Amino acid sequence: MSTADDFTQLPLLMWEKVFAKVKKAVVFMDDRSAEALHWSGGAAALLQAGARNVKQFSSFEACGENEPKAVFVVSTLLKGRTVDIIKDIISLSHFQYCVVFTAVPHSVHLFANNVSTEMEGFPVFEQFEEKLCEWMGNMNYTAEVMHSPVVFAPVSQQLIVASPFAHLFPLLPADLESINAKRPEKKRFGTLNDLDGHSLPVELQIEIKSLVSALNTLFEAAGIREDSFAVGPMSRIIAGELANHNQAKNRRKTAPNKASIIFIDRTMDLTGAVGHHGDNLVEKMLTMLDPLPGHVTDVQVDMLELTSVQRTPHSQNTVAPGCLAQTQPSSARLLWESMLTSKHKEALMEVRRHLVEAATKEKLPIKMSMGRVTPDQLCSYVKLFRSSWEALESHCGVLQLGLATAQTLRHPRVARWDSCLAFERLLLQALGDSDFPTVLRQLLPLMKPRGGEDRSSSGSRLGQDECGPEELILLLIYLYTLAEEAQHSADGGEEELAKLERELIGALTLVITRETELSPLLQSLTGCATAEELTTERAHSAVGKMFETLRGLSHMRDRLKQLRSVYTASDGVHQASYRPFLRQILEEVFHPDRPECPDIEHMSGGLTDLLKTGFSMFMKVSRPRPRDNPLLFLFLVGGVTPSELRLVKDAVAALKPRTQVLVLSTRLLRPADIPELLFSTQRLRPDVGF
Repeated sequence: MSTADDFTQLPLLMWEKVFAKVKKAVVFMDDRSAEALHWSGGAAALLQAGARNVKQFSSFEACGENEPKAVFVVSTLLKGRTVDIIKDIISLSHFQYCVVFTAVPHSVHLFANNVSTEMEGFPVFEQFEEKLCEWMGNMNYTAEVMHSPVVFAPVSQQLIVASPFAHLFPLLPADLESINAKRPEKKRFGTLNDLDGHSLPVELQIEIKSLVSALNTLFEAAGIREDSFAVGPMSRIIAGELANHNQAKNRRKTAPNKASIIFIDRTMDLTGAVGHHGDNLVEKMLTMLDPLPGHVTDVQVDMLELTSVQRTPHSQNTVAPGCLAQTQPSSARLLWESMLTSKHKEALMEVRRHLVEAATKEKLPIKMSMGRVTPDQLCSYVKLFRSSWEALESHCGVLQLGLATAQTLRHPRVARWDSCLAFERLLLQALGDSDFPTVLRQLLPLMKPRGGEDRSSSGSRLGQDECGPEELILLLIYLYTLAEEAQHSADGGEEELAKLERELIGALTLVITRETELSPLLQSLTGCATAEELTTERAHSAVGKMFETLRGLSHMRDRLKQLRSVYTASDGVHQASYRPFLRQILEEVFHPDRPECPDIEHMSGGLTDLLKTGFSMFMKVSRPRPRDNPLLFLFLVGGVTPSELRLVKDAVAALKPRTQVLVLSTRLLRPADIPELLFSTQRLRPDVGF
């Protein structure tokens, strides 16, 4: 299984172990596992395998006397809250047979229980089996506990997402301070690059070990022997963990298929993640439409247009939402692939073409129209299918994507997206001509409460193209990631910047405290669930901490020797432009005339690699390079944007390498995800089930 197309089928195989156990069972799944399954066939796959029902993993769920078998699928350790929920469900039910699948391997359970030596069998799982029988009320009942890495979601033929690790994010300078604060002064680390896996908090170590174990299982199923490379401190830790993973070492001795994997920290290029320059339809969909409950990647599509239900304030909950995920080979799947990696205008044309072809195939009375694609035009095509249930069922995937497109195009926030894009372009030009405080000062006039001064007439309703606190925070991140590209300040520049930051903190605090409702980002930033809870002091403190994090963003590439910039200044003929870090990586890897890039670090995985590295200092010994193998994985730690998927596709088409490229990541990003990940208090201590 050596091709990229073959590899994207492997996440489906990971579920076979679960499907084999669900016959006549009620299945309980946590949100992370459910999201991974969502892109691999969804609940329908479980029902086809013989499951009686699928329920949420919650203490408020239970089964009746006529449902004696349960299967639990969880993404966390079998500890703490996870154990409590399983116990609650069993205690309220009448099970005689329980099966528990955990995405965390037994070796990591041993690590979490402070057992450092290898043990025969699976003692942690065996002890939990006894607990299950005890909770069922009869030690003769059947209980099974096993590991299955059902964490990968095949979002497209080009992208596999490890959705349970969506909140895993690269380390920041503020994290280094937190880690050093708990260490003796003589043992403190100087830079993020000095950190190793053992120095991280236990929860983060568990997260990394679980991810590496899942990757190893995926590579084992594909028969892959990989060379690991890294760009960035967190990527170095993950790649090192994979290179030295005991099971991975054994696999690499016999695996027939060679591949390379480059781990890349998202913090090497946050400019591209928060920018609005992507020219990608899916990127706008992910931003404009509400996420599916419990999901990180997919969104809700309002399906009311396909029914005769009248639209009222409460009708949104009457009809189940549609989504973007297309898991079956069909025209809808082809359309989704095209939307994900095409330019905005091309994607719109494809959506219209698929709707027209579907209507023509079903002999529906469609009125052809050329020219610009409009939301009203797309909705008129979709409504034709209401008259035929068979046609609606046959083309449901295309109709969902068509409705998602129409709802995105007519969304009121599209105007704000365009305003942010225009302002980012102005800032990009200003960076080459001015010092950083001068450019940053241009944000001050934008920092005013929603609706202007007269809040009595307009309340907190935002003007269509007026920046709210979320957009202001994105613009701040955008600028701080490019701070080193600005002209150097004259003497006193640091004092000027500190004074300006105090003004910005005060202005942004006022903007946030004037909000009548707190968005999820503001709730995460301030720690307050409602606007009533939020005081000026709490808002000011939160914004102050946010700026401490922002100051470190401009130095994330300081340790790199070659790939230090994502900015091209104006030369008088061409405007200043953003240079995507990922494109630079691909050019370094695949351009035949480029020497070995020192920033793409090869991680040694054994004695042979160490000998090669040592001998290469005084002998002509070729070290592994990413382009040496027929398959290359780009693993973006912290997320990848749809625009970057198109970038990879276009770069591969232009460079024409012999190597196939497949993208792996922890999540599919929208710009608003980055502030939540950057300013999260759980970044160093993710929820692993403690």
